[in-house]
Amino acid sequence: MLYRSQFPAPAFSLRREIDRLFDDAFGGAGARGGTMTWAPAVDVREDDKSLMFEFELPGLRPDQVEITADNGVLTVRGEKQSQRSENEGRHHIVERTYGTFTRSFQLPQGMDDENIEAQFENGVLTVHVPKSALPQPRRIQIKGAGASQGNGGRRQQVSSRSGTQTQAQPQSQPETAGAQGH
Repeated sequence: MLYRSQFPAPAFSLRREIDRLFDDAFGGAGARGGTMTWAPAVDVREDDKSLMFEFELPGLRPDQVEITADNGVLTVRGEKQSQRSENEGRHHIVERTYGTFTRSFQLPQGMDDENIEAQFENGVLTVHVPKSALPQPRRIQIKGAGASQGNGGRRQQVSSRSGTQTQAQPQSQPETAGAQGH
């Protein structure tokens, strides 16, 4: 029987040998019946409202995939099981990938991980992570009797943007660096 491949015969056998060496070295079972680890292809894009992750998961159903968000890390995991059995005869070429997979992504600050949505259609899992409204700096008014009297009639302002305090002083009395007898 003649089989055609996009790889010439020497390259195909070299690839098979390299795969076997990696399986042996890192514990993958490959074609020997165990489960391997693989990573599905993913595209990540961003617009003004969200981050979108698109995972290629052909041959999987939504109930075979788990999505979690924990401490700003989005994780997608699952398992793609082989449908072939040892009783089907000898396989000459096996190029499809099977086994467990896990992909994790650190989400940037400002993402609303409480409202993540996912859709699964035609073997593509799309995960939408909306951006949250960024907190805007606001001016904080200081209350209390000591705030306006304990500093010689000067007003004290706190800027929440930088977290520093500034002193507003009357124009007629410049501040001096030395201590004066009060």
